[in-house]
Amino acid sequence: MMNRRAATALAIDVIAVLIFVVIGRRNHNETGSAVSATVAVAGPFLIGLAVGWLATRAARAPMALRTGAGIWACIVVVGLILRRFAFDRGVAIAFIIVAALTLGLFLLGWRAIAAQVSRPTRE
Repeated sequence: MMNRRAATALAIDVIAVLIFVVIGRRNHNETGSAVSATVAVAGPFLIGLAVGWLATRAARAPMALRTGAGIWACIVVVGLILRRFAFDRGVAIAFIIVAALTLGLFLLGWRAIAAQVSRPTRE
């Protein structure tokens, strides 16, 4: 059973991946059914996210930067491998760089902000 904090972190991670996909599709003027095409493009990265959550045991420390780093590595590696071989989509070097940087910013960024907000203030 996942606690509320872990469920919230997982939801934010899923939203981050979906935002990455929507921005990419919009920048490349991709057409087609918005929902089905977005899910098709997001699929390998969402699978990578699931692998990352399992591999890092993220539910134990979902907000930790080290957890986010492990999830990020899994999303990039698993997501790009699946995108190329299982989903038969391109993985140009430029895409790899953009995907790694953007997903890193999104996944580590919200965790860094959460850490700052939840840090006790000194008076």
